Amino acid sequence: QVQLVESGGGSVEAGTSLSLSCTAPGRPIKYYTMGWFRQPPGKEREFLGTISRSGNLEQHEDAVKDRFAISRDNDKNTLFLLMNSLKPEDTAVYYCAATNRAFPATNAGMYDYWGRGTQVTVSS
Repeated sequence: QVQLVESGGGSVEAGTSLSLSCTAPGRPIKYYTMGWFRQPPGKEREFLGTISRSGNLEQHEDAVKDRFAISRDNDKNTLFLLMNSLKPEDTAVYYCAATNRAFPATNAGMYDYWGRGTQVTVSS
């Protein structure tokens, strides 16, 4: 079992940046393909990005690829999501996830482990 813990969410104004982090206490994330998802109010969970075990390969959802960037630091056992130029429609609960599958893993059904999420609220 892999416990994932997201952090870094909050309430920000449109146009600003925010960086989310995800750690796995007691379990090295280097063994897993990782991903970020979000769930806006009243909507289904959306894929944002995925990154390979070593971090040398990334893939982002087209709708956010110009503003969001997934990265990882396996030495720090941490996954990141840098979000730039935030918009009110980015308001959602953001989740990190881990999977034993090889990269890429682009939909929620491919993931084995999930964090509880962190709320991001963007005001206009």
